[in-house]
Amino acid sequence: MPRARTKAPVTPDAAAGTPLSRESVLAAALALIDQRGVEGFSVRDLARSLGVYPTALYWHVPGGRNALIAGAVTAAVGALEPPDAAGDWRTELRALFARYRRAVHRHPRIAPVLGAQLVSNASLNPLLLDRILALLESAGFADQGLFDAYNVVIAAMVSFVTLELAPQPDDDPDGWAAGHQERLAQIDGEACPTLARHLPQMANRAFVVRWSSGSTHPLDAGFDAWTEVVVQGLAARLPRIV
Repeated sequence: MPRARTKAPVTPDAAAGTPLSRESVLAAALALIDQRGVEGFSVRDLARSLGVYPTALYWHVPGGRNALIAGAVTAAVGALEPPDAAGDWRTELRALFARYRRAVHRHPRIAPVLGAQLVSNASLNPLLLDRILALLESAGFADQGLFDAYNVVIAAMVSFVTLELAPQPDDDPDGWAAGHQERLAQIDGEACPTLARHLPQMANRAFVVRWSSGSTHPLDAGFDAWTEVVVQGLAARLPRIV
């Protein structure tokens, strides 16, 4: 008598006729964040966009909303090419900062969680962290100085682009932008003479005195200056060879 064939377990998404994978779920999560931002992201809406029940998502990405957000950030920046520990450390850091900024600019609405929320820590590849440490060791940093330099690199990589891509408020962005421009125009030239003198050139081109996000008005010159200050500042902290 022939043996009965054992049926493969059926996941909720397979039962619904929608084959999913971790990669496809996270790609959809990133697309939803691109549309609505992190604050507007919900598990229910993600499931609806994929045509499945919310529980189906957890077969592929366990851990709830935080895991989905972290995974979406990983999809955006997790494949970042690590620096070459055998290369010139200054050149490698400049290139790393530029690669990270380009990756985030492709998905600017992830910026609010970078650094500001610990769930974003899961987005950085351990190999990337290993290569950063190895690069700094090859430059001559050691002991506590190595860990301090590592913190500087991570902060530098993340913080500029996070500020640059800060979004306009969702509630009446045009009205907010017009109001901010009006407030800037009313700055007292006698009380703040230096700011008033430079404001025409700085307006919408510098932090605080702008009303557009870096996603439409990137701060390229400021980024280049930031990169050089960080690299040269690290170089100044290298142990002196007597």
